[in-house]
Amino acid sequence: MNEKTNDMLFDLLTKKAVYGLEEAEQGHLDDLDAGTAEMEFRSLELAVAAISTVGLEEEELPFHLRSKIIEDGEHHFAEARTFVSELWPPATSRLSSVSEKDDVSGGSWFGWFGWAAAAMACIALALNLWFTRPQPSVEVAQNKPPVDTPRSLSPTELRDQMLKAATGTIKAAWTIGNVKELTQVVGDVVWSDDSQKGYMRLQGLPANDVAKETYQLWIFDKTQDAATPIDGGTFDVKSDGEVVIPINAKLKTQGPQMFAITIEKPGGVVVSKRGRIAALAKVETQTKPTA
Repeated sequence: MNEKTNDMLFDLLTKKAVYGLEEAEQGHLDDLDAGTAEMEFRSLELAVAAISTVGLEEEELPFHLRSKIIEDGEHHFAEARTFVSELWPPATSRLSSVSEKDDVSGGSWFGWFGWAAAAMACIALALNLWFTRPQPSVEVAQNKPPVDTPRSLSPTELRDQMLKAATGTIKAAWTIGNVKELTQVVGDVVWSDDSQKGYMRLQGLPANDVAKETYQLWIFDKTQDAATPIDGGTFDVKSDGEVVIPINAKLKTQGPQMFAITIEKPGGVVVSKRGRIAALAKVETQTKPTA
């Protein structure tokens, strides 16, 4: 087979593997070299199939496809080895039976062998491109700025808001009680009937030993008997200086007239004997909302 025929065979086989042949072209290919062309086409088709897998970038090469390529390659090249052994016998036999037909067959075999080598190189190239292809870069999540969460207001801030915005806020100043040691208790208490909330601001009330005693607030309301004031909750003072304590009234309050802080046993009491009154605050003024 001459060089021109080989080029024509190459063009036809390439077109058949990639696009397919028309009837006339297939007939021409069959006329050139039916047996050899078919085996060359199978090798070239295998190479094209292997190369086409390189474009699959989004997922890993499927195991069954990789196995299929390897299995088909071994099958086709096993046929090639058989074909070579038939066309190219051992040297001792070849030396005694060289003829023109052997030369033609040998030429056809060399042509096929070139195709087989090219197909093997294509398969190797395809697999190499697949396994060494650039992996898609993983987008690194940018650190988003922290979201500001609403900050809980302190009792001092809540007290200030009540004084500025609440309608009908009651305010009374603390004075000393009947405990001789407590002579400098100052501050005030604010309360709102509308929201049923209030705060005590105290300075000069010493820290208490929680294992021995606690402070307890009492609210003397105009709707309540003076003998049984409303329990405003217990609290502890842990350090010297000014403190702001939320009021925790156990009953609804409607018009407080006086507040009292007593010293009681840990946990507080239901009814106080009022033997140790730390501070008193008589209601005299009512704060109006600011304009």
